[in-house]
This record gives sequence, C-alpha cells and structure tokens, in this order.
Amino acid sequence: MSDFAKSVRLELGQDLSACTPGGGGDINRGWRIETAGGDRFFAKSRPGGSVGEFANEAAGLAWLGEVGALPVPRVVAVVDDGTEPGLVLEWVEPGARGDEAGLGRGLALIHRAGAAMFDQLAPGATGDEIRFGEAALPLNPTPADRGFGGVYSARLRYLAADAHARGSLDSPERETIERIADRAADLAGPIEPPSRVHGDLWSGNVLWSEGRPWLIDPAAHGAHRELDLAMLELFGSPGQAFYDGYAEVSPLAEGFRDRIGFWQLQPLLVHAVLFGGGYGRSAAAAAARYLD
Repeated sequence: MSDFAKSVRLELGQDLSACTPGGGGDINRGWRIETAGGDRFFAKSRPGGSVGEFANEAAGLAWLGEVGALPVPRVVAVVDDGTEPGLVLEWVEPGARGDEAGLGRGLALIHRAGAAMFDQLAPGATGDEIRFGEAALPLNPTPADRGFGGVYSARLRYLAADAHARGSLDSPERETIERIADRAADLAGPIEPPSRVHGDLWSGNVLWSEGRPWLIDPAAHGAHRELDLAMLELFGSPGQAFYDGYAEVSPLAEGFRDRIGFWQLQPLLVHAVLFGGGYGRSAAAAAARYLD
C-alpha cells in the first residue's frame, strides 16, 4: 500500500480494499479508492504539493456548488500528508456528453451569483495567490465598481515574466504580451461586475455523468466571466446549444467572439509556465492579433 493510500485510510477511518492509480489530469495523480465496506471515492494528490492548495480547491467546490446550478463532487477529506497531500471526493461515474444547454444555463447562474470583488478567493480559502499546480497568480483585489482590465494586465505581466524566466517565452514574445497588457482595460470590453468563475474551465474539467455536467478541479475566484467561456474554447469548443442556454440566463456582451483570444492569453501563459515554450509561442501569436 502506498504512503498516500495509508494517509487516505487514516482520514477515512476505514480499511481500503483498493487504491488504484488512474487519470488525475496534467499535474496531479489520480486514484480510485475502494473501502472494505464497498464505498468508492476519487482522490487526487501531488508529491511535493501544498495542502493549502487542495484545501482551497475544496473551498472553491463548495462556493461553486452552493449556487445549486451545476453539481460538484462532495468533498470527503483533505489529506494533510507532509510529502503527498491531496483531496478525497465522492465518486462520480463518467459518462457520455449530454445536456450542453444545461451546462450553459448552469454556468451562467454561477457567474451571476457573483463575487464581492475581482480576485476574491472562495470563502474559507486562504493565501495570497490563485494556484494552477506549480503556476500561481498573486492576488490583486479590485473593488466591484472597477473594471477587470487592471487586474488582467497585472496577471499577464506576471505570467509573461515567469514564462520568460523559465525559457518558455523569448524576449520579443514577452514584449508582445506586455504591449497587450498595456491595453488590457480597452480590450476587455464593457465593464461588468465580478463573476464567480471556475477559473480553470477547459473541457476536461467538465465531467459528464448520466448526461449531466459536473464541475471539477476549479481555481475558483472572482473574475470576468469571459475568462471561463474563452477557456472552454481553448481545447475544443462547446456547441451552440451551450451558448443558447447561457444566453437564456445572461446574454453575452457585444463583441465577445472578438475577445476570446484575448482572454485565452491567461491559460496559454499558465500552460507555458507549466509545460514549456510551445504554449509560449501560442500565447505570443494570440497576443499579436490584438496589436494596433
């Protein structure tokens, strides 16, 4: 039995019949947990990770789930293991893609639930940054009556500097990102109040089960809603039924389609920090489309 399995057993207070490695995403390790009593759970962990990161993810799931618009996995335990912390969640059986209109309506309701300010973490979360595994964004809290452009500008500059230091952006590519950061307030579109966003909403973080969409693996905080929508377009695209469902609840501001690449700069730069220069080149190319 692995050390992580032993820690899970202590947290659950139950003997385990299996702790089987499985898919955990690009950053974490995933586990299928089965107890001697027949219960099943999903767990995720990362050697060298921070228990605070997993505790913040648990807080984010609760914050998104309290809206009642889309299901999220129930948090069973945060595993405080000094070498490999993690998170134990209820088991959700994966299934075929289903009600995309329901995903759109549910996400719009979560966005509309709002946040007190931009860069607000979920209630109960701690720390001064938004984490994406080994990549992080320092918080830059901005009151709700101010636009998101200044916050986003600071995010782009920080990520560009980090990616450059890691060799994932060359100097001209970094300069291109910074030129767009200078114009972020204008490129962000109409000023909107802060939304309650998932924060890492690529298609792999929507889990389909019996036709229903579940939200998993959030980096939840207060931000512009178009960040979530643009990331859904980054590695695949939701269908028109998704956008129709979203618009039933919260019509999108004019020009949204023209801003998708602008909002995708953040996740592309996060990926450049985590995985290397191919994403850096993609970020610079996306940014170049918005140069004067």
